[in-house]
Amino acid sequence: MPDMLVRLYALPEHNKILKQGYVVRRAAAYDKSAILHWISQNFPTQWASEADVAFSRQPISCFIALHQERLVGFACYEATCRGYFGPGGVLEAHRGQGLGTRLLLECLRSMKEMGYAYAIIGGVGPKDFYVKTVGAIEIPDSTPGIYTPPLEA
Repeated sequence: MPDMLVRLYALPEHNKILKQGYVVRRAAAYDKSAILHWISQNFPTQWASEADVAFSRQPISCFIALHQERLVGFACYEATCRGYFGPGGVLEAHRGQGLGTRLLLECLRSMKEMGYAYAIIGGVGPKDFYVKTVGAIEIPDSTPGIYTPPLEA
């Protein structure tokens, strides 16, 4: 899976109102245990390890999506490497509500506020989503990238 590059100085405006019952906000320190447990139950376990790093940042570099006060999505930045977006995901039952877009843009806007002009999306899965949403471009020869096979316990 290739890495992609995003121009943070050219992010689209997107302030679409979320549907009733949905909220996106920055994670708080007291959310950490619940979020990491939820990620490890719903996504690859190494994503929980990456998200754990986001809780060591100040401000915390993780945003979460809630539906009726229940966790349904998350996205992190500055977790695996400086200047990187990810990991992030939305439960399948809640996709199509604009949550992935909102989570992505919240993270990228935060990176722009930190002074970055570009962000890297590492080991991209849904390539077309990133192209369409933020105009990301593939970085040539970026596969396999920085991600080595995870250790097995």
